[in-house]
Amino acid sequence: MTPILRATVFDLDDTLLDTQHLWPEACAAFTARHGHRWRTEDTRALHGNGAWASYVAALCPGSIGPDEVTEACTTAMVDAVGAGRVHALPGAVSLVLEAARHGMVGVATASPRRFVHAALDRLGLTARLHTVVCGEHVTRPKPAPDAYRRAASELDVPPSDCLAVEDSPNGIRSARAAGMSVLAIARDGTTLPADIARLTTAQARDATRALPTLTRLLSPHSAPHVAPTPASPKPSPASPIPRTSLPRATPAPGSSGTTRSAPR
Repeated sequence: MTPILRATVFDLDDTLLDTQHLWPEACAAFTARHGHRWRTEDTRALHGNGAWASYVAALCPGSIGPDEVTEACTTAMVDAVGAGRVHALPGAVSLVLEAARHGMVGVATASPRRFVHAALDRLGLTARLHTVVCGEHVTRPKPAPDAYRRAASELDVPPSDCLAVEDSPNGIRSARAAGMSVLAIARDGTTLPADIARLTTAQARDATRALPTLTRLLSPHSAPHVAPTPASPKPSPASPIPRTSLPRATPAPGSSGTTRSAPR
């Protein structure tokens, strides 16, 4: 039996935001100040890595801790937002607006809260979201299911009634472990490993191509949705439901002293 999907929970980095090069840049600058020359394998190690701050700290000689890494790199990323260097991926905003037409929308990310809210505000997406779960809100980062379970709880929707939109293998594992259906948009259109692909409900090569698939999953009995062309700079103003017509869940405050989570 096909589940009725009543909410959508998006990953943030590399799913909605084009930060593929910005997080490695921030981490490379930090490690350079502590004597480490950044490598290609370090960049690969950051993707979907829930222990990213610990990984970066371990590259630096001396007594550098994950909290120091998180603070410095988050500041660099917030500065990047302020400088206009953080952008939505093509088609990503349309995905959020389309999801809002069908139900509540949230974000479950491993990135630090200060960066997350700065980026969402900059893109004008904050008002469309009913909950935002950040790295500080969970003790166990992705691939553990905690972030997605918390998002579902704050939306007051069972995980089985939620669609997760993800790009990384660890994020896909996390959403499936939480009991959600998964629309995978692999970064740069790469092919997912077979064991990860089996966990997905559907896949798309990029956010623009994902739009009709997302519509079909959220409204399986409706007429096919015609996706806007990539050249369209903005979604149709008639497509989103006004925010006032959607119930809003109040996000629970983040707990302090929890494990810092990965930029995604």
